[in-house]
Amino acid sequence: MYDNITGIILSGGTSSRMGENKALLPLGEKRVIEHIADLMRSIFTEVILITNTPEEYEFLDIPMFKDIFKVGGPLAGIHSGLVNSKTEDNFVLSCDMPLMKSEIIKSIIEFETDKPITVCSSEGSLQHLAGKYSKSISNTAEELLRREAVNIEQKKGKHRAKVYSLLNDAGFETIKAEELPGYDPAIFFNMNNKEDYQKILSSF
Repeated sequence: MYDNITGIILSGGTSSRMGENKALLPLGEKRVIEHIADLMRSIFTEVILITNTPEEYEFLDIPMFKDIFKVGGPLAGIHSGLVNSKTEDNFVLSCDMPLMKSEIIKSIIEFETDKPITVCSSEGSLQHLAGKYSKSISNTAEELLRREAVNIEQKKGKHRAKVYSLLNDAGFETIKAEELPGYDPAIFFNMNNKEDYQKILSSF
């Protein structure tokens, strides 16, 4: 168990492509979010959940916090998690990766780097919603989100504040996931729609 790193679960999305809250879908004898919570609690002493609908997750008995900024999608969730965390190091995991394994999380955490963010590259894609984030970059995230809020207010567009922007502005380390013990491409599979959910069910 890590007592100097906070596990941050992101469950603040609208699940628009799924048509219902994907975190609450059944997966075996539990719901998706329960599998994520169990995994994180098996690794970290302190686990928090970032959600804008905390009433839906009271059964988890986990400290919950809402997005501080109501724009920015996952970036807003990461920002809130870092602000509300009590530790410098944090591991962020999205609620739509129920096939994630503890071996991969531990490998990311223990990878030696001086960068404030550590994420994996899997099959050519950066997996930024399963990574280690330093609390020190919360100000960088806030700046991006404030800029996004101004853009929306001035009707210059929306959803420009991306997690990729945070990675580029703060600096990040990339690990080739294929080189990690226990790697399987399915570990980073994001469950976004009904078809994805069926693939998760068949892989679980």
